[in-house]
Amino acid sequence: MWIVFEYASLGSESQATGIMAKGIVAAGHELTVRAAEIILNEGGNAFDAILAAHLAACVTEPVLASLGGGGFMLARPCNSEPVLYDFFVQTPRVKRPAEECDFHPILADFGTAQQEFHIGQGTIATPGSVKGIFRIYRELGSIPLTTIAAPAIEYARDGVKVNGVQAYIFSIVSPIYMATPETREIYGNGGSSDDVVEEGKTIRQPKLAETFERLAVEGEDLFYHGEICREIVQHCRDEGGHLTQEDLEGYKVVRRQPLDVDFNGSHVRTNPPPSSGGILIAFALELLKEAKPARDEFGSYRYLRLLAEVLTQTNLARVDALSRQNGHEDLESHLLNAEYLRRYREEVASRAKAFRGTTQMSVIDASGNVASMTISNGEGCGSIVPNTGIMLNNMLGEQDLNPEGFHLWPEDCRMTSMMAPTLLQRADGAVVATGSGGSNRIRTALLQVVMNLAHFELDVTDAVLSPRIHLESEKLSVEGGFSAEEVERLVADFPEHEVWDDRNLFFGGAHTVMVQGGEFSGVGDPRRGGVCRVVE
Repeated sequence: MWIVFEYASLGSESQATGIMAKGIVAAGHELTVRAAEIILNEGGNAFDAILAAHLAACVTEPVLASLGGGGFMLARPCNSEPVLYDFFVQTPRVKRPAEECDFHPILADFGTAQQEFHIGQGTIATPGSVKGIFRIYRELGSIPLTTIAAPAIEYARDGVKVNGVQAYIFSIVSPIYMATPETREIYGNGGSSDDVVEEGKTIRQPKLAETFERLAVEGEDLFYHGEICREIVQHCRDEGGHLTQEDLEGYKVVRRQPLDVDFNGSHVRTNPPPSSGGILIAFALELLKEAKPARDEFGSYRYLRLLAEVLTQTNLARVDALSRQNGHEDLESHLLNAEYLRRYREEVASRAKAFRGTTQMSVIDASGNVASMTISNGEGCGSIVPNTGIMLNNMLGEQDLNPEGFHLWPEDCRMTSMMAPTLLQRADGAVVATGSGGSNRIRTALLQVVMNLAHFELDVTDAVLSPRIHLESEKLSVEGGFSAEEVERLVADFPEHEVWDDRNLFFGGAHTVMVQGGEFSGVGDPRRGGVCRVVE
């Protein structure tokens, strides 16, 4: 999902610095950050805090986060090696005949363009978020889960006032959130209104608050074996969905070894296959490492032209173009790591793809625990699971999943994603947690943030706020903020291009935190309403 939203000036809540604090948090909403802050103040660690942020985001950023979706967390416990938790969605084990499925299009209105999405019970893949939360908690948590869930319970019960960013996102996908009486009751502008909620209105979700409370006490079996499982299964069976009890009972979180890329003395750890975002970042870093751009060339035509060529080569390595003859065999064989190519072919090429709306949260605590989490619910399937307040995902409605037509996804398969929570250990000892929303722009946003930090040695705020480019299907998009003279030279090389006036949500939302020498710094990417706070 791509969104057009004009960049606002950077406020004090978007960036933060501090020494000898309890930790630092960056995420896409003030109350998401506040939930993590509460947990750090309660004595929780970075992993407790990021789980609280995840639960809170289901209330504060409901189009992007849900217990009915999935995601990834890259964790580096203090004095331990990083580990990647994959709790992304899984395709169902058995396909229901297409003619029996509840599967229909809606038009998302971006103002200057429209895009077709699909919703209904037939778009739901097996959700992993709840299982992920409990697996991470069992292995890394340190305080009671009831304490971790408390901020989200309060937000859901008492209500959250819709801010400008979230109101705009709601307006784009309003047909999804106005699709049924149950969704209109929660997300309508006046309860049962046909208009989606507007900025300044308060959303209350008492059923979701009850679900949070029950899960915190009863555990994940409630969702995957118990009452919620039965509600999901019956809802799908009666309304034209694929999910069965076997899908939910058989879902597993997978711990993976992160990709580890040595980039000019810095270590970049990111999401490995079967997901595609991290491996594509690794491709691009290998290309840039060999090309050796000069450190004083940031923003120059020469660097931007090189970056655009790297993005071109990386696009050619994507799943749908991996085996094509691309006319750059010598450059490719010289720059691309053969092991990455082998792993990419074997572990990514046959996977179902999902490039949907996402949100990011990053936390580092005073003990040196580091966590980066990226989560998604697609845009949501358009209905609420009875008695739960949960909207499940619509990942099977992804057009990229079925280029030859819908309903052709591989069965019982972990879906691949562009989501790429990332940790960077710089040569000077700085440790960074980052990640981004932004669908297919995730990989280009993170590549440029990593280059800004590891190669150009910018501070964390400049690394995130610096303008970006994106290249896809031969179209070059250039964010506002570069020198007009350099941009004019650059776009002359690309007949199909778009130059944006300012920073924009289209180019991702890399909420990023860093610790160096005991000092915390970070920035919530203002492109996506980001907030960052040092917890004193």
